Amino acid sequence: MPSPLSRRRFLGAAAGSALTLGLVPAPPAFAADEYDSLRGRWRALLLGSGFDPADPLFASRLSELGAAAAGHRASMAPSSGSLWPDQPYSSVGGDPVTGSYSRLKTMALAYSQPGTGLTGDAGLAADIAAGLDHIHERVYNTSFTMPSSWWWNAEIGSPQALLDTCVLMYDTLSATQIAGYCAAIDHFLTDAEFASYSGHSTGANRVDFCRVAALRGVVGKNAAKVAQGRDGLSPVFPYVTSGDGFYADGSFIQHTRIPYTGSYGAVLISGLAWVFALLKNSTWDITDPGKQVMLDAVEDSFAPFLYNGVLMDGVCGRASSRGLSASATNGFASSDHVRGQGLMAGIVMLGTGAGSAEQARWKGLVKGWLQRDYFLPLTSNAGMDIASLARMKAVLDDGAVVPVAEPTGHRTFAGMDRATHRRSAWAASLSMCSARTAFYEFGNQENKRGWHTNSGMLYWWKSTTLGQFSDAFWPTVDPYRLPGTTVSRKTLADGAGGDFGAPRPSSTWAGGTTDGTFGVSGMDIRGLQSTLAGRKSWFFLDDAIVCLGAGIGCTDGTGVESIVDNRNLGASGTHTFTVDGAVQSSAPGWSATLSGAVWATLGGMGGYVFPGGATVKALRSERAGKWSDINGGGSTTPFTRRYLTLWFDHGTDPSGGGYAYILMPGADTTATAARAADTGWLTVLANTGNHQAVKVPSLGCTAVNFYGTGTVERLTSNGPASVMTRENGTTGTLCVANPTQQSAGLDITWNRPVSAVTAKDPTVTVLSTGSSLRLRIDTSARNGATHKITVSLG
Repeated sequence: MPSPLSRRRFLGAAAGSALTLGLVPAPPAFAADEYDSLRGRWRALLLGSGFDPADPLFASRLSELGAAAAGHRASMAPSSGSLWPDQPYSSVGGDPVTGSYSRLKTMALAYSQPGTGLTGDAGLAADIAAGLDHIHERVYNTSFTMPSSWWWNAEIGSPQALLDTCVLMYDTLSATQIAGYCAAIDHFLTDAEFASYSGHSTGANRVDFCRVAALRGVVGKNAAKVAQGRDGLSPVFPYVTSGDGFYADGSFIQHTRIPYTGSYGAVLISGLAWVFALLKNSTWDITDPGKQVMLDAVEDSFAPFLYNGVLMDGVCGRASSRGLSASATNGFASSDHVRGQGLMAGIVMLGTGAGSAEQARWKGLVKGWLQRDYFLPLTSNAGMDIASLARMKAVLDDGAVVPVAEPTGHRTFAGMDRATHRRSAWAASLSMCSARTAFYEFGNQENKRGWHTNSGMLYWWKSTTLGQFSDAFWPTVDPYRLPGTTVSRKTLADGAGGDFGAPRPSSTWAGGTTDGTFGVSGMDIRGLQSTLAGRKSWFFLDDAIVCLGAGIGCTDGTGVESIVDNRNLGASGTHTFTVDGAVQSSAPGWSATLSGAVWATLGGMGGYVFPGGATVKALRSERAGKWSDINGGGSTTPFTRRYLTLWFDHGTDPSGGGYAYILMPGADTTATAARAADTGWLTVLANTGNHQAVKVPSLGCTAVNFYGTGTVERLTSNGPASVMTRENGTTGTLCVANPTQQSAGLDITWNRPVSAVTAKDPTVTVLSTGSSLRLRIDTSARNGATHKITVSLG
């Protein structure tokens, strides 16, 4: 290793002997070629275009970029073990190597962008080049062997930042330097990572590998590497039926069993966007027809989980615990809104590599989301890079782009045990788990208390309550009282159950069916490191969600609770809580057992109806917490938030516990009281450990979750099934799914006169019509999908 230099001697040598060291060479001798064109394209994507650097919005960002770069430059103190004292190369995880490259990239952006105060600064360019050489000489080179646990940093994090810096500083680097850096990348990201689609070379990670390979090929003028980056994408494109990737129903899984649309999925689609944009109309254009699956994912997989700018936490895994890092200054540094806008930026970028029709539709989606997101306006997102901000603002300001309204309807994502429900003024998302998916994901000391996030957590938002899970919810909420869940109060250790999706229940019944407008979901619940068991169902209708629980039992020696809701009221909220017409106390610390309660409302939020009356408990609390409590890299700044919690207390070691309630998002006292008084609106047909079913005559809807064989009212099933019927005049529909995803077939009988079947899925065989409808349904695909039948009613 070369002897360490002082910072002054190091940078002085870099600036004073530039030609000798080859750090600031003359323009390369080779003629401009396609590689140069593609490198210029990448540079334009990194820097953005079409914005006015004098615009106060961009001027302030550019100034902040310059200040950050100047700070990094001033604190650079090269030694044998680090480029910056707080980034020793030997630290566990390899993050300081990536971190050091990232600082150099920041400096390169400040050198390349206008209005930073360092634009075109020759001394800064020399310092950047010297910094690149320092890292290369000491750790990121062909002679160094990084521990296997550093793989992400060595193969993705470091080369991405290094290559971006090389693109920005290309004309100040020598051919020798470029060749050395590329050789180092080849040393760490080997051909073996592309040899098979397995291990960590799947999904979002594979896309990152391809992004590195393609750009390394462009920077190093190596056609084989560009082709490797292009061809390595092909295994990502096809739908999967298990493990990592996109499913035909819109699901996305990473880490084998984690629903990850909003985190790894967003990384994947954003990475593809860069590669698609880089290679479009070039010698290496992506012609694999499977590419269309990725383009379709924008509307099939991502849009369903974006609501008015919120990227729903239920598909973000451990990313929800990253709200504020120890070094961040932005209070919403990684909120569901920030992640949402990051995904939108990726969608806009993806449009540059798609067709004109897709690009137009996606811009309309993005514009609508941005316009409706009052909680985090685009201009307030301090974490968005300048280039992405410019692209997003261009969409927002483009009068020719028509914003797309939020849709209505229901989606079931059987591949990842999720469901979403959309109405005109609210949306809901349900997170379940089964033997196919994990209770939660803990890893790298992130999401330490996410134990119950997939135990039936029911998220819901009104168009005016978009900050419900954004405003320090995760570090302050009681992790044993997540809305919609049924849990044992058994104390769990941080990270209980193991890393990266290891803990999962043994039960297989999780999922449901839908006609695209209404939906039903159910879950055979189990407890994490607990004896808890029971059945839960949700019936998603026009203005309400009917929630049932049955057969709830436990022998942990602890209490068991089903959480009706746990609303975040902000730092000082005093929202009016009304029960059966009587206003309750607004004082923090107030609690009550509400015996015989029929309905309740929380002002500005929504209403709750308890058919026939129920005993529920209520609590107003102030809860304090820090992001570091749930994420090892989180901020230690304390937050305090107020909550209104409403729950069923099943007692200690219950047997056969149950509940029933109607959730009415957005409903006021008048609407909630009216629903409670309309005792004919809902009939609970069954609520046992074998069957859960409801009937809503005014909607022509009956729905049953069969946990085994049986008959409920007019519906009979010979096995586990989720069944929903709708009647509208002389037309009826019947939707069926097998949420266990195990059996090869189901026989379903609808004991109701049917004159003819007018439409059906190919998987459905009609056994008889007339006084009843008898069907045989082929579920051998074992994917939990809905099978739909349309009939003429007799």
